[in-house]
Amino acid sequence: MTIPSLPMVMLEPLVRAALLEDLGRAGDLTTDAIVPAKAQARVALTARQPGVVAGLDLALLAFRLVEPRIEAAVERPDGTRLAPGDVIATLSGPARGLLTAERTALNFLCHLSGVASATASVVEAVRGTRASICCTRKTMPGLRAVQKYAVRVGGGSNHRFGLDDAVLIKDNHVAIAGGVRPAVERARARVGHMVKIELEVDTLAQLEEALALGVDAVLLDNMAPPALREAVAMVGGRAITEASGRITPQTAPEVAASGVDLISIGWLTHSATVLDIGLDHRG
Repeated sequence: MTIPSLPMVMLEPLVRAALLEDLGRAGDLTTDAIVPAKAQARVALTARQPGVVAGLDLALLAFRLVEPRIEAAVERPDGTRLAPGDVIATLSGPARGLLTAERTALNFLCHLSGVASATASVVEAVRGTRASICCTRKTMPGLRAVQKYAVRVGGGSNHRFGLDDAVLIKDNHVAIAGGVRPAVERARARVGHMVKIELEVDTLAQLEEALALGVDAVLLDNMAPPALREAVAMVGGRAITEASGRITPQTAPEVAASGVDLISIGWLTHSATVLDIGLDHRG
């Protein structure tokens, strides 16, 4: 399935800010001193390891914002599976612009491809089960939209985009509200009919209370697989079930086998290892 690209109006502020941070007060001292102003070059964005491409639009935008005369030919768009040595795109144009934008372009491309690749590894681990892999709000400041896009590119789905698109009642909400019932009842009285309510539960007793209150989803936090199986049986389809808590590609299959609908993983966005992609000079 092809994932629609994010609108350029969302990407440009991120790329501009990153370029301005790198260019600082005097521009690219190294390139401007060494490379003749009229020099032309051809380069290739090349994979150094297997993975999934994501963030190519941001990378190409970085080059074009620095030097509009740079031309790009995309060979492997976002969502493509990569092998070492695969060329993602070739670029040609003024050499100064290619070198000045290189690091900013690769920062976006390597990071977001890392997010997509990590997501794909967990999606593959639970293939054949009903569980979907989703991200969380544990994103890097300012990068939430593009990190969540990269999760979709990797075959995952998105949890909340922010505090304003769903209710997720966690343990501290319950503690301050004085219990599960008042927390749920206050939320239901406040939000509109289009907003779903999810409740985090740590025990089967809490789950029973949540189901009696008719919440839309339950977050089964840090439950072992045997408890997850019992929880899914208790829910019996009355709510969406979501498992979370330090889940890895190695532990995900057993979690998914419990029958949960969703597995949410924070490290997909906050700690995914970058995918090694380089910029190779081609002449």
